[in-house]
Amino acid sequence: MGEAVEGVGGVFFRARDPDALRAWYAEHLGIDMEDYGTTFTSKDGDQTVWAPFPSDTAYFGPGGQQLMVNFRVRDLDAMLAQLRGAGVDVDDRVEEMEYGRFAWASDLEGNRFELWEPS
Repeated sequence: MGEAVEGVGGVFFRARDPDALRAWYAEHLGIDMEDYGTTFTSKDGDQTVWAPFPSDTAYFGPGGQQLMVNFRVRDLDAMLAQLRGAGVDVDDRVEEMEYGRFAWASDLEGNRFELWEPS
């Protein structure tokens, strides 16, 4: 195997009221929140995002999936080629943002996950 996930880049989940849930976690667990959620940064600089999304979000893809995990990868293009070569269902879309490059695929049970190559 060539490419491998380097860590969890984020955990995203649906919430009936994302604003109230962010406020609850800030109050009860002391998590500093931004508009989207929060980012935990390790001493080595790796980041993990924790973010509640609206219950009607389309970001997780079709099917009403409750949770989506974001995996950090070193080389997004190589990982996507590896997955496609193995017959994995990979979304054709790749997005570039200030935080890096993002792509999506689904596991054998149809659970959508996100791949992130940090900038």
